[in-house]
Amino acid sequence: MSLAGKVALVTGGSRGIGRAIALALARKRAKVAFCHPGDPAAGATLSEIQGLSMGMEQTADVSDEAAVEAFFDAATDAFGPPDILVNNAGILRQSPLAKTGVEEFDRVIAVNLRGTFLASRAFVRRAQAGRIINIASDLGILGREEMSAYTASKGAIIALTRTLARELAPNILVNAIAPGSIETDMTSPASMSPEQLAKDMATPLARFGQPEDIAAMACFLAGAESNFVTGQCFGVNGGSVMT
Repeated sequence: MSLAGKVALVTGGSRGIGRAIALALARKRAKVAFCHPGDPAAGATLSEIQGLSMGMEQTADVSDEAAVEAFFDAATDAFGPPDILVNNAGILRQSPLAKTGVEEFDRVIAVNLRGTFLASRAFVRRAQAGRIINIASDLGILGREEMSAYTASKGAIIALTRTLARELAPNILVNAIAPGSIETDMTSPASMSPEQLAKDMATPLARFGQPEDIAAMACFLAGAESNFVTGQCFGVNGGSVMT
């Protein structure tokens, strides 16, 4: 399953799930551009990508309209119009509802949801056809106490995915991946309380996934094998959601 000649853009691609997806796409010979919020790890990720294919990186806050447009302009100038967009950039905040500030809530929604909207719009303005792959979360389906902003943003991404799939068909296919507990810097088992860890391990597979598990699904959705797939939300979650 080669993606040779395809141009792939990944938001939040410097580490974690985004890094794994960017590298997996590069292994399929796609030209990969990724953005990040000034992450020192970006240089090492870019070097790995360039060892596999053509790559570039740019600092951008995905909640900032001008920054998103500048990232897409730079990637298009370097590689040509985009064929694949992976909306991966996201942040997580945990606090009880009564103690959640408006600024905290708005920031999570801005990065996770507005960032997905802005990048998708930028993609559609430049692409004649292609794929949009949105990274949601199983918690956008299940909910989780003390995560009102995060779960709301991820549930909205699933709804946005279905709307865009209808609006952009048949030329642009839009799907979502809803990871379960994936071992990354943002969701490390070592940083969790025993109670939180027990919740995340309470799945049929009883373990955390790896970023590469999500990358494998992203590559499927980016390739020709998924030509009859749109508007779907794929749960890569160890069985936490069974619907």
